[in-house]
Amino acid sequence: MHIVVCVKQVPNTTQVRINPETNTLVREGVESIMNPFDENALEMALQLKEQHAGTKVTVLTMGPPQAAEVLKEAVGRGADAVVLLSDRAFAGSDTWATSYALSMAIRQMEKPDLILFGKQAIDGDTAQVGPGVADWLDLPCIAYARKIEVTNGVAQVERAYEDGYEKLEVALPCVLTVLKEANVPRMASLRGKMAAKKLSIVPLTAEGVGADPAKLGLNASPTRVVKIFSPPPKTGGVKWQGEEPAVMAQRLADVLRERKLI
Repeated sequence: MHIVVCVKQVPNTTQVRINPETNTLVREGVESIMNPFDENALEMALQLKEQHAGTKVTVLTMGPPQAAEVLKEAVGRGADAVVLLSDRAFAGSDTWATSYALSMAIRQMEKPDLILFGKQAIDGDTAQVGPGVADWLDLPCIAYARKIEVTNGVAQVERAYEDGYEKLEVALPCVLTVLKEANVPRMASLRGKMAAKKLSIVPLTAEGVGADPAKLGLNASPTRVVKIFSPPPKTGGVKWQGEEPAVMAQRLADVLRERKLI
C-alpha cells in the first residue's frame, strides 16, 4: 500500500503580518512548524504502515525552499520518502491553485492508495485543500476522519460530527482529512533524526510536474481578499452578582427585550 500525506509549513505564532498589496501572509522572519493537524494525518499513515507490511509513506509539501524542514521532520518520525514542490510560480496560490499543484505532483508518483491531509491549516482554516485535491484527482473524499481500518482494498472510516459520528466504507484509492482526536503524534526517533540530517531534497518545479502556468500563483487564484482588519477588542461586558438568581434572570430578560433579542 502507498500512502501520500500532504503537509504544510505554517507560522508558529498568532502575531502574523499581512502584505498590504497582495493580502497574503508575510512569512519571512517568522518561525515555522508543521501544521499541527497534518501531524495527525502523518501519524495515521505511520500507524497503517505498522499494521500493513510493505506499506510506503510519502510526504508531500508545497512551499518555499525552507519548507524542506517539515519534510525532514516527517522522515525523522518514520516517513519513507518526501517530495518538495517549490517554484516561484506557486507564490500567492489560493486553495484552488494549491490543490491543483499538489494533484499534479501526486500524478507523478507511484499511484497512491490513500491520500491524507490534516483537517485544515491553522494559518488559513479553510479546510478546502484536501477536498480540492480529491476533486482534481476524481477520488472520493471523507472529511473529519478520526479512525480508519483497511482490509482488502477497502477502508472503513469513522467520521466525526458535532453530536456524534458515522461509519463509512470506501474503496481505495481515496482521500481523507484527519482530526486531531484521531491519535497522538509520535516524536522523531534518534535514528530518524540522523537519517533526516543526511537527507538531500531536490525541489520539484511547476514544469517538473507538468502543471499549467495559467492555473498557478496569485494571478490564477480565483479567491480575492477584499478587506483585512483586526476584530475589535472584547470588552469586559456586564457582570451581575450578589443578588438572588431570579432577580438577575429577570434583569437579563429585560435587557434582552430592550435590545429586541427576544
